[in-house]
Amino acid sequence: MYSFWFRLREGLINFYPPLLGAGIRARKIDERTMQIEMRLTALNRNIVGVHFGGSLYAMCDPWFMLILMRLLGSDYIVWDKAASIRFVKPGRGKVKAVFHVPQQRVDEIRSAADLSGKTEPTFFVDVVDEQGQVIAKVEKLLYVRRKNN
Repeated sequence: MYSFWFRLREGLINFYPPLLGAGIRARKIDERTMQIEMRLTALNRNIVGVHFGGSLYAMCDPWFMLILMRLLGSDYIVWDKAASIRFVKPGRGKVKAVFHVPQQRVDEIRSAADLSGKTEPTFFVDVVDEQGQVIAKVEKLLYVRRKNN
């Protein structure tokens, strides 16, 4: 049941209004990897003609949490706890970010949550332009614990 609803949400994520309005598109690469892209449009451009910082953050917001929810399964609670973004250079044109959680990291997070009741893993991702230059650096802090059944 959990898997069905989770897959349905994944299929509809590109129609979620905050992402749709900002022109953010998600492509699932595999069970542990998502590639997120955003083109520069009139709806996500700031006053000086480059990507609005809020849209750059929005394109990075839920992905590590959603990937971990899928990989850990319904026995665990996963929440976003904190985030920071550092803008490196103006974003023009299409930008993208690749979110990946290796199996070894999933195993470490599961073990830490089982052992101490909770864990707060940190993840990092770069937003890059079409030339591969870093536009922004994002840090995400998650909260993970095993559900009390």
